[in-house]
This record gives sequence, structure tokens and C-alpha cells, in this order.
Amino acid sequence: MAVTRTLAAAPEQFFQQIDNIIKSHSLRGSESLCKLLQYLAKQALDHPDSPVKEYQIATEVFGRPADFDPQSDSTIRVQAGRLRMKLAEYYAGEGATDPILVKIPKGSYHLTFEVRPLEPQLQTVPSREAAPPSAVLETVPARWRIAFILLLAGFITALVVLGSLLWNRRLPEPAMAAPSATRTAGPLAAFWRPFTSGVEEPWVIFSNAAFVGRPETGMRYYNSRADSKAAVYDHYTGVGEVLAIHALDDAFGTLGRRIRVKRGSLFTLDDVKNNNLIFVGSPSENLSLLDIPGTQEFVFQRVASGPRQGDLSIVSKHPKPGEAGTYLASPSSASLTEDYSVVGLVPGMESGRYVMILAGTTTFGTQGAVEFVCRQESVEKLLHEIPGSGTGPIRPFEALVRVKIARGVPVETELVAVRAR
Repeated sequence: MAVTRTLAAAPEQFFQQIDNIIKSHSLRGSESLCKLLQYLAKQALDHPDSPVKEYQIATEVFGRPADFDPQSDSTIRVQAGRLRMKLAEYYAGEGATDPILVKIPKGSYHLTFEVRPLEPQLQTVPSREAAPPSAVLETVPARWRIAFILLLAGFITALVVLGSLLWNRRLPEPAMAAPSATRTAGPLAAFWRPFTSGVEEPWVIFSNAAFVGRPETGMRYYNSRADSKAAVYDHYTGVGEVLAIHALDDAFGTLGRRIRVKRGSLFTLDDVKNNNLIFVGSPSENLSLLDIPGTQEFVFQRVASGPRQGDLSIVSKHPKPGEAGTYLASPSSASLTEDYSVVGLVPGMESGRYVMILAGTTTFGTQGAVEFVCRQESVEKLLHEIPGSGTGPIRPFEALVRVKIARGVPVETELVAVRAR
């Protein structure tokens, strides 16, 4: 059965528990995992005797085509594994006292609900609140009365001794708690060390392209040759950039650090000189990238001719055998199912400063790039491909990442190529 009931509970309570988990810090910003959790919960309650199949999830939740092959595509297994981890994280923190447990047993997509039994409450003696101490003692057997008096005397003696110690000398100041192991070790900490080892918090500069027009009548990109600069709106950004900022904030939080956020149109060259910087968004919208040292191996270029003329692409300047020279997202005439992103660490304009570039050719490619560098497992693979980064500080590098997209959500990322600078 998909629903394990140790005490009576209505389906509304189970759906409310799912809603609580979705709104929690653990799943906030993980749209694909939220959709998967909602789907599995509904299937468990509506069809408790019909286990959910991998193909069913792929086609109904993630928009995979009818010829989806679970043997060659591990997307669903990866997403289910991530969801199990998020549920464990939730119940280890925010949901530690929740009355309903939600689980997805390993090797299955059959979600279960378990209602925790209520803990028995301690019985209290009525009418003692207003009774004098002597009246309370009268209700206790003699042997317990003696024990109570002895414990009370011992407690008073301990207070006297402690007061004497505090009077004669100050207690030492408590030492600052050492960072937990999750904050000091692991691939994620090693990858982001250039941005977490200093005193100052890094600036995250996100793209906000210039538009003309109004939301109610239609908007388009600003054309410097045809449009007045007075009519420009520069306070819009993509969905992917918004969720990317959340992912970065969450990752830095696990490392015990914080980030500062600024939109690209407010960026100045003074920011380059005095700070470590993380750029989120492609140079086509994050124009600030044009003013700083950028990537040299994987660069953004518009297609000059052919059926994709004008589309933004990523060009590999020195492709290796078996690698393509140009990478493009799905054409605009079809559903967006694939994009490519650049992940690059380059030296800043000042000695000891660094710039991280996280950019896709679309907003969802950018989101995929940021989520890629915020996960332990994918960062570990990237570090393994950067020469010399396994034993010492991470070296400047450039990487190309393929992002699979389903219904406007990055669902899988794959490392395509890496270059050390």
C-alpha cells in the first residue's frame, strides 16, 4: 500500500504535508522536484495499489516523448534520488516534529505516508497549582518526600557553590563554534574557495537586458539604432536568473557565507577592482561581461548566416577531436529541450581577485549552469577534469555544459568539455 496509517488521517492532511514540504527551505526553488513530489503524492493517494512506473513519470511529469527509453536515459532516477535527499534534509531540520512522514523507498517510485503516533502526555495532579508546598508534600508518599527534600537540598548546595565560583572569577568566554564538516569539506567548498576564503562577500551580478515598450502592450529588446534611450526599461530579468540567484545563495549558506547581489545595469568598474565577482547570464543580456576579462576558449557569438542566423551560439575556439565547433540551443521554432552553458573561472583585473562566469544562451541554460556548480556531485566531476585542482587550489578554467530542459525546467546537466587556462 502507498499509504501507511498508524493513526487515522484524512487525505487532506497528507496533501497539506506535501504543501508544507514544497514551501520549505529544502525544496524552495527546485521546481522540477516539487512537480515530481506532487505527482507521486497524488498517484499514491488516488491509486494506492498501482505502483508508478519510470516511463509514466518521464512522459507525464517531465514531458519526455513517447519513445522515451529508461535504459538509456537516467533522468528520472536522478531526479528521484535528488528528491529522496531533499526529503531526508527536510525531516532532519524543518520537519523534525511534523506528524506525517513522507518517504520514497529506494528502488521504487511508490511514495508512502506514515502518521507518527502521538506521544503519551504526562499526567498531572489537579488542584496543585494553587496549593501551598505543604499541601503538595502531603500528596506524596513518605519515602518520596524524603527523596524530594534531599534533592532540593543538593540543588541549593550546587547553586551556592556555583555562585561562589562566579563571584570569585569570571567564566571564560565560550569559543566560537567550529564550522560543521559540511561547511569545511567536500568538493563544493573546494570549488568556491576563491570566493569564500576572504573577508569580503562576493558580488553576484545578474543580467537585466534593456527593453522598450510596456508589459501591457508588448515589449522587445532595445535597439540602439532605432530606439530612444529615454524609453528603456532595464529592470527585467529571466526566470532562470532569479532561480539561479536562489541556488547560489543556498550553496553559499551551506558554506557559512553570504553573497551580495547587484543587477548588471548598476555594475561599475570599481566593482571589478575591489571584489570577487560572479556573473549570472550571457553577454547578450549581461552587458557588464563585455567590460571585464572573459572566456577565451568558449565564447558567445551570433550566427552570421544560414537558417539559424542571428541566434546566440557558443563557439569552441580550439575544438578537440570529436567535439563540435559551435553549440546552439533548440531552435526557436521548436520546444526548448536543450541549451548549452559556459562555466568559467578567470583572473580578475586586480591581483588576487577572481571572476566566475555562469552563462547559458537562454535563461534556462543559465539556471542549469548555476545549479551545476551548486551540487556536490557535479562539482566533483568538474574538479576531476581540471588539471592540478585535486591537490591544490582550483586553477582558472573554462567548461562547456549541456543542459536538458523539460517544460521550462532544467532537469539534467552534462559536462561536455573543459579547458585549463
